[in-house]
Amino acid sequence: MTILGIETSCDETALALLECNGELPNPRFNVLAEALHSQVNIHKEFGGVFPMMAKREHARNLIPLFKQLLQKAGFDKNDAAHTSKNHSNILKNIGMVLEREPELFKQFSEYIPTIQKPPVDVIAVTQGPGLEPALWVGINFAKALSAFWDIPMLPTNHMEGHLFSVLLNPATSPKDLRFPAVALLISGGHTELILAHDYLSYELIGETRDDAVGEAFDKVARILGLPYPGGPEISKLAQEAREKEYPKTVELPRPMLRSDKLEFSFSGLKTAVLYKTRVLGELSHKQKASIAREFEDAVTDVLVEKTRRALLAHGAKTLIVAGGVSANKHLREAFASLASSLPDIKLLVPELPLSTDNAVMIAMAAYVRLSAGEKAKSTSETQKTIAQGRMGIVPEKA
Repeated sequence: MTILGIETSCDETALALLECNGELPNPRFNVLAEALHSQVNIHKEFGGVFPMMAKREHARNLIPLFKQLLQKAGFDKNDAAHTSKNHSNILKNIGMVLEREPELFKQFSEYIPTIQKPPVDVIAVTQGPGLEPALWVGINFAKALSAFWDIPMLPTNHMEGHLFSVLLNPATSPKDLRFPAVALLISGGHTELILAHDYLSYELIGETRDDAVGEAFDKVARILGLPYPGGPEISKLAQEAREKEYPKTVELPRPMLRSDKLEFSFSGLKTAVLYKTRVLGELSHKQKASIAREFEDAVTDVLVEKTRRALLAHGAKTLIVAGGVSANKHLREAFASLASSLPDIKLLVPELPLSTDNAVMIAMAAYVRLSAGEKAKSTSETQKTIAQGRMGIVPEKA
């Protein structure tokens, strides 16, 4: 089965073509091609993602990226007979789907009718959680392709994509995912502890009360005068402070570390950094590095301890750490140490390129759902069922 993945939940426009086969618990994935455009340089001046600008950039870049994707996969075959075909009626309908994306519709109309239908069995598209304006560009693009080529589509959960991104790491095997499993999903918008009883059977057992961990990294970076995105900048300085053994500049709290609940709170930690830096005044480079280290240590201590408790409380056999913040080197080392101290636990993490937002993970998550018996939907069926998810993997309670 060949799956086209589409991801536009935030500031990465991403497409991927995956060849998927094998039954659970041993699915097999072969990445035929992928294409990604990052908007980081555009949003830097705002210190964060500006949703309507992200929406505009997705609409502008989807068709050029789709061309690249098909070329890489060898699927960019011209339709020599396209001039004799009447696409006017179907393009009229697609025009209604893309009525809020005139630039995307123009590019779609000029390119898609000129090529042969690629050998794609299912279109998987991120339906949420994410920035609503950005999400709908990808969703409507998927609907348009689905309608034009009569390919079924499967709306896919972004956080579920992060969870299953670990299945493509060559250092491990999909068979290493044993249940029950605890997944720590950490990104710019989410900090969640998920208990997975089986494939697609989840329970939310802990989450942040306020700021997500990635959001806290970005805010602390801003306080320290570091560029966006802040997470890598904080980590770089923190690593320097460890290697050069800079003296500790501040002591920071470990929020909710002693609480029995599997909840997180990072807003107060960010505020503690703000107040302490105000007292210090203008910071030297060494002081910034020292504060970055203390902040990263505080976050790591809390995440590791809460996760340890979750693993023991639920008799987990697997620990999954995924999402954009899982790319943090210090965090990876800390969770590797945790897993080695619990010999019955297997640690699964995604490869670094699959830690951040990407379309490969969306196609993978879709295949897991299809393998578990879920059916892909026609465009008309999808129109009725797509809804914005805001709480991550576990659906919002009624």
